Amino acid sequence: MKSLEKIFGIKIVDSDLFKKALTHPSYTQDLNLDYTESYERLEFLGDAVLKLTVSDVLYNMYPQSTEGEMSKIRSIVVSDNTLAQIAKGNGLSELIILSKHDEKQGARNLNSICACAFEAILGAYYLDGKYKQVRKYIEKTLTPYIKDVKDNFAKYNSKEILQEYTQSLDKNRPVYKVVNESGPAHKRIFEVEVSYNGEVLATEKGLSKKDAEQKAAYSACEKLGII
Repeated sequence: MKSLEKIFGIKIVDSDLFKKALTHPSYTQDLNLDYTESYERLEFLGDAVLKLTVSDVLYNMYPQSTEGEMSKIRSIVVSDNTLAQIAKGNGLSELIILSKHDEKQGARNLNSICACAFEAILGAYYLDGKYKQVRKYIEKTLTPYIKDVKDNFAKYNSKEILQEYTQSLDKNRPVYKVVNESGPAHKRIFEVEVSYNGEVLATEKGLSKKDAEQKAAYSACEKLGII
């Protein structure tokens, strides 16, 4: 609990809430505990807290942005990749309670698990009566990510840009294909190629299929001169 307070800068009242927020379902299954003792329900709540706060920040930061643009920025900012980066960077990932098997498999480093725990902690703080404080934390922590996505929107939106371009030509869509996977199970590297009408436009690597696809699309857009 002291580590959590140090990470988030917010005092904890109900420590049981935060223990649940750090507990992966594999641990509760190992000990035959009820599923409510894991972070799943708190993650559901925290996800809503996060999206509400980021939506409000976006609405006020960019008064001229369309609903579609704000939705796209929000989806990137609250993605597993972003949240996991934060959770690993501030030490939250090291506090997650896992089963022995999942620990050995390196599950602690999975983006999905780190993101879930991060959202669950936000939900726990909400129930702990600390919404105002956790809102300030979210705004301070995620505003740099929001600005980065806004300033480099083409980079993050390249899949849609590429698809709109190809469909404007002949209605055909780009095709993404995983051509190689490497690395351990908990830290896979995906190599993806994107092609259009049978021609390979670009090949890129990423820590997830989605990440690799986005990078490949961006390279393809650059090659085609559309961004």
